[in-house]
Amino acid sequence: MITRIARRQLNMATHHQLHRAGVPTATISGRSRHGGPWQRLLPRVYLLQTGPPDTRQHALTGGAALALLGIRDAPPEPLDVLVRAPRSVAPAGTVRPATTARWPATITLSGVPSTRPVRAATDFAARTDDPDLVRSVLANVVQGGWCHPDDLHAELRAGRIRGRPAVREAAAELLAGVRSIAEGRARDALTGTDLPAPLWNARLYAPDRAFLASPDAYWPEAGVALEVDSAEYHYTRDSWQATLRRRLRLEAHGVLVASTTPGILRDGTSEVVAALRALLALGTARPTPPRVTVRGHAQLELPLGPGPGRYAPKALDTV
Repeated sequence: MITRIARRQLNMATHHQLHRAGVPTATISGRSRHGGPWQRLLPRVYLLQTGPPDTRQHALTGGAALALLGIRDAPPEPLDVLVRAPRSVAPAGTVRPATTARWPATITLSGVPSTRPVRAATDFAARTDDPDLVRSVLANVVQGGWCHPDDLHAELRAGRIRGRPAVREAAAELLAGVRSIAEGRARDALTGTDLPAPLWNARLYAPDRAFLASPDAYWPEAGVALEVDSAEYHYTRDSWQATLRRRLRLEAHGVLVASTTPGILRDGTSEVVAALRALLALGTARPTPPRVTVRGHAQLELPLGPGPGRYAPKALDTV
């Protein structure tokens, strides 16, 4: 039975499969020790051979590959494994093979041949139905600097999954500058209101070119910023004080700041919109504009349809 599992799953097996095949836990541990005939690839996942995994034939991808990189919200299971076409492997347990003719470049993560983050994120989005999880994981991949939004968008197109509603919306947010699920929810809250569209994650500089901050949303015409502060990022006194200092820098240069949390944004959207409307009216009526410059940000016209689109970046350098 073990031989059958190994042949079907590219010499990989889970602890549960081995135990069900009659292999005791002690034997599994003994065989997967250093120098043994098996190797422990991931928690409770084993390679039933002594040599390295064959990077030419299979590679870990999806949430499991992203979880190895430490990307937030990326689920470590199921184990999505790419298999080079035309070979086909049946799924078993937590292992979900996927045959592909678009064989990617691979990297090694903890000894496991894996796809690069941009491909792993695309394969994850292709096999995940939870729109919030898709949005969160894609945002965390970009926010963590693992890939550029343009590269992710190109990979989503190449994988022919950009037309999926959750994927299309998440990709549109990333191209617009949204970099977290909290910001995505802020964008949802502002969509459909009469408020003008802000810039997302614009970088603001003082007149002496010193960097001030990158607020979640910014309205340059009125000098108004929206900050969405998650409690998980303010557990320590230092992180909370850093947030307050950033806010003080903005206010010292004439930027009006509205602060909220994901919870308030979810349960009290009308309060946040009312506060922003009041600040935008106040900012627009000021005789003196804020003393800040927006540099290096591109607000893109987004192709929200599933078909191919062209983008017209509008470079900003406004005071």
